[in-house]
Amino acid sequence: MEVLGRNNVKEKSLKNISNLKIGPLESYPEKVIQFGEGNFLRGFVDWMFNRLNSKGLFNGSVAVIQPINGGLIDVINSQDGLYTLILRGIQNGEVVNNWEVITAISRGIDLNSNFEEFLKLAQNPELRVVVSNTTEAGIAYSPDDKPDDTPPGSFPGKLTVFLYHRFKAFDGDMSKGFIIMPCELIDRNGDNLKKIVLRLAKEWKLGERFEEWIEKANYFLNTLVDRIVTGYPKDEIEDITNMLGYRDNLVDTGEIFHLWVIEGDKKLERELPFREAGLNVLWTDNMEPYRTRKVRILNGAHTMTVLAAYLYGLDTVQECIDDSIVNAYMKKGIYEEIIPTLNLPEDELLQYAKDVLERFLNPFIKHYLLSISLNSVSKFKTRVLPSLLEYVKLRDELPKILTFSLAALFAFYKGDAVHEGALIGNRNGNEYKIIDDLSVLNTFLDIWNQWDGSKAELEAICLKLLGKEEWWECDLNSIAGLREKVSNYLFDIMTKGIENVLKDVISES
Repeated sequence: MEVLGRNNVKEKSLKNISNLKIGPLESYPEKVIQFGEGNFLRGFVDWMFNRLNSKGLFNGSVAVIQPINGGLIDVINSQDGLYTLILRGIQNGEVVNNWEVITAISRGIDLNSNFEEFLKLAQNPELRVVVSNTTEAGIAYSPDDKPDDTPPGSFPGKLTVFLYHRFKAFDGDMSKGFIIMPCELIDRNGDNLKKIVLRLAKEWKLGERFEEWIEKANYFLNTLVDRIVTGYPKDEIEDITNMLGYRDNLVDTGEIFHLWVIEGDKKLERELPFREAGLNVLWTDNMEPYRTRKVRILNGAHTMTVLAAYLYGLDTVQECIDDSIVNAYMKKGIYEEIIPTLNLPEDELLQYAKDVLERFLNPFIKHYLLSISLNSVSKFKTRVLPSLLEYVKLRDELPKILTFSLAALFAFYKGDAVHEGALIGNRNGNEYKIIDDLSVLNTFLDIWNQWDGSKAELEAICLKLLGKEEWWECDLNSIAGLREKVSNYLFDIMTKGIENVLKDVISES
């Protein structure tokens, strides 16, 4: 069976996939340089540029840079940049299953073996956009980077070298700067990237004129990306290949839902008319409310639910939606305790919550609760605790679901031993691994070892855990009634079983 490529994509039989779309096959000028060739960027950003091209709104291609060794560039080039993207999920209550051949990528460049071609790309006058996804740790300053490295080790170092080559090639022309849109999942990603680039420019003594060009000719935009991209479907690939009629070593899969929030000058939307192409892209002068919405509703719903649901006996997010008790628990938490604390129009919040619950229902994604449970202490601090504190501030009472979720966290972290970096818990006679910072795990192990079965000792345990200011950035014992409520819930979980307590909490709310 032939491998997918530009010379054969139109010839392949589509009889088994009536909804397979093929992106434009014209040869467009390279207008985008993309640092990273992984599943997410191909299932999100490149899909969006493919959509722009299909609508005749961009007419540009993406040159993909492999920033580290061992990537996919050779495979990308062997398929002429083409790959099949399958987006599946629930949308407005209906199952959606879209198949599309993405044609937006022109080529891939291995930065380590072809550094000169990378620099040559900077001389392209039509290049305008920079996107990246180099992991959360990718936007970080490295003192080891040097301007004559080929290439520097860090992503900001590579970008600085690229920008300087661009600056010299066009003699500082202010019209030859870039729209830079990092997709790394860190707060204020554009601001942080710009700060490091300017620091390197100064340390490398590249000149005040270059620093001014960075500042005035380039837009470093803060962005927030939201789509689950599940990547290469190895368990389904044989059936998918038979349906496609060609072999594709880059098949990518993801959910239907997508959102890109971009904070920056809205005049740039004329150059990148994503919304005109029907994409869920929001340009704003303040992305913070949208980041807060995602963290509190999507991530917060996960964190407030998964630990209790796992102890209850469930294993995946979809099982949480299917179970009437956990489903009611989750909805009450979202609609009655989280949404009232957020400062956005109510209709936007309700629509986002509806989308989140549909995403949780996606039958094509198996999202395991234990995977989501990783590092739950720090996740609780950033995802759930702010909603709890804001609710207390607004209502002068404790939110029952969110308070219970803290007790469920303490119960989930009850383990018998730390082994190979994990605390070993027990659910109905079966061991499970609790993954977190080792100091957190040892603290829970030591504190739970002090429990003698009494409620009084459990109250002492809650006193210690709530007082861990290094975890919560405050002493949670100072919140009126919290210690008493958490210890009561925790004692009931340990003595009555979590199913009975969940039912009581739902009826209380």
